[in-house]
Amino acid sequence: MTTLLVIAKEPRPGRVKTRLTPPFTPVEAAALAAAALTDTLRTVAATPAGRRVLVLDGRAGRWLPPGFDVVPQSAGALDERLAAAFAQCAGPTLLIGMDTPQVTPELLTVDLGEGDACFGPAEDGGFWALGLADPDPELLRGVPMSTPTTGAAQRERLVAAGLRVHDLPRLRDVDTAADAEAVAAEAPHSHFAAELARLRAVGGR
Repeated sequence: MTTLLVIAKEPRPGRVKTRLTPPFTPVEAAALAAAALTDTLRTVAATPAGRRVLVLDGRAGRWLPPGFDVVPQSAGALDERLAAAFAQCAGPTLLIGMDTPQVTPELLTVDLGEGDACFGPAEDGGFWALGLADPDPELLRGVPMSTPTTGAAQRERLVAAGLRVHDLPRLRDVDTAADAEAVAAEAPHSHFAAELARLRAVGGR
């Protein structure tokens, strides 16, 4: 069965979701990051998988459900950290981040037997998911990350390697306050939406 990887940062104030400040404080931004991570991990826990792995920068907290192996992120730029995460896996592997709390088990239940790779584009030009039937770290190393063309560059890398790519639906990452509002509206029953509503009420937003 597929290995599901989640790459994430410990939701500590000042280290996560800095583009949410302002209007949110660093503590509030960290609370939203924790809620997004909670939703993501619970969705992964509810998705059929042979193994579930949290590739974490920092320490695990109460938001971590049972059933996950926790491994530290490697050093280096994001492309190197993603490559290192895939290098630890054998067989079909799907990697996602912590920025799409609206994700569902249905979206994560992919059959990599239908192709060599699957790719989930993000609204901001990046990607929210990357699946490889045969994990090869070199498919990620050197791809420019955190740019408006990251997703296109990563997908082109897969195609140039001769892989058949199955495209997943486009999702919106939570980076800005506008993103937070839009994603909460997409997933009104999520922990993320509840935390955003709480912060709005407390702050009079």
